[in-house]
Amino acid sequence: MTDLHDSAVLDSALLEHARALDAADPLSAHLDAFADAPGVDAYLDGNSLGRPLRDIPERLAAFVREDWGTRLIRSWDEQWMALPMELGDRIGRVALGAASGQTVVADSTSVLIYKLMRAAAAADPTRTELVIEAGNFPTDRFLAEGVAAETGMTLRWIEPDPVLGVSVADVVAVVSERTALVSLSHVDYRSGALADMPAITDAVHASGALMMWDLCHSAGVVPMHLDAWGVDMAVGCTYKYLNGGPGSPAFAYLNRAHQGTLRQPIQGWWSAADIFAMGPEYVPAGDIRQLLSGTPPVTSMLAMQGMLDLIEESGIDAVRAKSRSLTDLAVRAFDEQLAPLGVRLLSPRDADLRGGHVTIGHPDFREVTQKLWAEGVIPDFRFPDGIRLGLSPLSTSHVETVTGVLAVRDALRA
Repeated sequence: MTDLHDSAVLDSALLEHARALDAADPLSAHLDAFADAPGVDAYLDGNSLGRPLRDIPERLAAFVREDWGTRLIRSWDEQWMALPMELGDRIGRVALGAASGQTVVADSTSVLIYKLMRAAAAADPTRTELVIEAGNFPTDRFLAEGVAAETGMTLRWIEPDPVLGVSVADVVAVVSERTALVSLSHVDYRSGALADMPAITDAVHASGALMMWDLCHSAGVVPMHLDAWGVDMAVGCTYKYLNGGPGSPAFAYLNRAHQGTLRQPIQGWWSAADIFAMGPEYVPAGDIRQLLSGTPPVTSMLAMQGMLDLIEESGIDAVRAKSRSLTDLAVRAFDEQLAPLGVRLLSPRDADLRGGHVTIGHPDFREVTQKLWAEGVIPDFRFPDGIRLGLSPLSTSHVETVTGVLAVRDALRA
């Protein structure tokens, strides 16, 4: 067993290494862009809810004072009507590798997944199977079960390695000429495993099926090239690494090749070809606006715009490099401080195979998490015994990462 002197030496070495990494970090200046959180020593849950930017209060006040308070309903014509598409284009350019006209901001993740999944299920009546991972996020699985029940389709389940996630071989083993759609997460919400998006998309297309990606745990932290990789459709949230705030709307990507062909099922007036015709029958828009339904949540689109500024200024490749540095440091700290206590690494060790968070496991972690939260160290707990260390690159320092891991150790010892 490591004695207290050895432990102190390891602590000092880890913190010194973290301080050196912070000193060399080209993105460290952005740490000051985020609002202070009094009483919080380490926020390690940016993969669930990103921190607010410091300028959010003034941004919201200006909106109430000017766009809404002064321009009133005129703002719909002046800016709000186009906002879902303009903001979607910006997310596509900054984070998704998507050309304009293919991404839109609207609704929640659940609603947009349903719209695209249901549209894909109806695209070819000869294809009768939906494929999804058995351990995917509950929303994705529940929606797939619902769409299968509505359409009489068969669900096929992929059961991958719980740490390494879905592989190309896993997908090839279940797709066939009967497959209509494969729906997977780019980054596994539990282990942080990063799927091989281009290779899996190619394998799905080889079977003639459509491919949909859930980008909730990768948008804003992992570079991707949806257009170049031939992705058909994708959905992601904006309250994690895009820092849009609780309940901020989701975004959907629909490759231009499918616009005007696939038909989403929630036929609201905002997706009509002529939105103000108020005609007797529904005629869908032929562009990305076809994915809208009701009035967009304009107020909820405000906060993410400042974060997109930061990501665009930094460059998504630099954000990814910082993310790899943070998660590599977390794994090193795990090896030195947590593995000797019986903690298990539940994420890929190779940074190339890992997204923006690291998951660790121990039977006592439910109680440990409660203790940590009370002491101002905020990771999150995932059933049955995992703690996720969510390291949002622009708002998290290396010292904060080590501070969090050391707090996990101390709480576990206690």
